[in-house]
Amino acid sequence: MLTHPTLDQMAALGLTGMADAWKALNDQDADQGLDRNEWLGLMLDREATYRADKRFANRLRNAKMRFPNACIEDIDFRASRGLNRRQVLSLAQGDWIKAHEQIVLTGQTGTGKTWLSCAFAHQAARLDHSVSYVRVPRLFEDMAMARLDGRFPRLVDKLARVQLLVLDDWGTHGLSDQQRLDLLELFEERYQRRSTIITAQLPVSGWHAMIGEPTIADAILDRIVHNAHRIELKGDSMRRKDRTPDLTENQKTETMAS
Repeated sequence: MLTHPTLDQMAALGLTGMADAWKALNDQDADQGLDRNEWLGLMLDREATYRADKRFANRLRNAKMRFPNACIEDIDFRASRGLNRRQVLSLAQGDWIKAHEQIVLTGQTGTGKTWLSCAFAHQAARLDHSVSYVRVPRLFEDMAMARLDGRFPRLVDKLARVQLLVLDDWGTHGLSDQQRLDLLELFEERYQRRSTIITAQLPVSGWHAMIGEPTIADAILDRIVHNAHRIELKGDSMRRKDRTPDLTENQKTETMAS
């Protein structure tokens, strides 16, 4: 319970970090002899750190990533997936986001595309960028519903403003005429203003045919591919390696018992 007037005032002003620092400093041995400037500096540092941590937590929560705890530090470069350590660590610096460039992650299912995209997004949130994650099939559903109830302009505006948009499961099926136009509008709004990460099983060489209509396909790909950092993941599915070793035996036992 806050009983000191200074703490009460800090709480009223929302200076939680400074209040915590004030209490910690007040409990220290007076013989340490910190002067007023050092006290103020330490409290301001604590407040700045508190606010940065709070912004980071809010960004992660709002991003709604599939793997919110994925981070660059946990990437296993020893696995034979074709990852270039220098490229990944360079991208982790975030200059590509400031330059409004893209990342295209391709590879077979289970090679870690989604996890890696979330690790890059996690890093972007650390660097104080807004982030949003969405699976492309779900995006098309949301866009279709938004058109029906009049929210489409607001939805596109929301997607256009986010500094890093992660589009997962790109190219799992062909596009309808309306979906092509919706994608073109979204990428037109984001082009040279914001950055996007796209994950896909389909190689980039097959995207033009997947989109379908040549003119629109050219326009969409021109806004995605030509300023994109490409990462092609190789190797077997990581999920197979994590599979429970005795799963088959358990299934056989249950089948025989039935």
